[in-house]
Amino acid sequence: MAKIENMDEATARIEAALYSAGRPLRIEDIIRASGTESRTKTLDLLQSIMKKTKTAFKALEVVILPDGSYVMQLKPEYSSTVKRYASKPVLPNATLKTLSYIAYMQPISSKQLVETRGSGVYSHLKELRQLDYISHQNVGRLKIYSTTEKFQKYFGIQGDVEDLKQRLFSKVRKTASMSRTNATPQIVTEVN
Repeated sequence: MAKIENMDEATARIEAALYSAGRPLRIEDIIRASGTESRTKTLDLLQSIMKKTKTAFKALEVVILPDGSYVMQLKPEYSSTVKRYASKPVLPNATLKTLSYIAYMQPISSKQLVETRGSGVYSHLKELRQLDYISHQNVGRLKIYSTTEKFQKYFGIQGDVEDLKQRLFSKVRKTASMSRTNATPQIVTEVN
């Protein structure tokens, strides 16, 4: 591929890569997409794109994740607004349930996860580690899992682990009470 000298073209290529990837991209991937073959030029263009995105868009942002990768994403405060329009979830439901269980129970051992979520949890853990949403420490033969800073940033969660657990608990309580409220009219309807 020929080296791109036109900075407008290189910028457009970076924007296209970030937009279409749907996942974080490493700087090496962005350099390749830009065609500049220059880390310095690509980083300058990324900074420019990040500034332009901040002023031009209200719901979108380009951010640097803790692992140094870049992602174009919806700002966390707009996630619930567009949930029904999203075509494909970030994670399958079973994997998302495993992630939320880890977030609520952390630190948690692989043994506890298997007992609670079943043997399919191993594939969930592999996917979550690849996405860098969880990390583990080896304690003897056990692995102890917890969420990462990237998990918090990606899902728009600030605060420490105890704050996260409180917020998750209140969501579960709210969802459970809504389920009970919605279940009552169905029972009444079926009885009539």
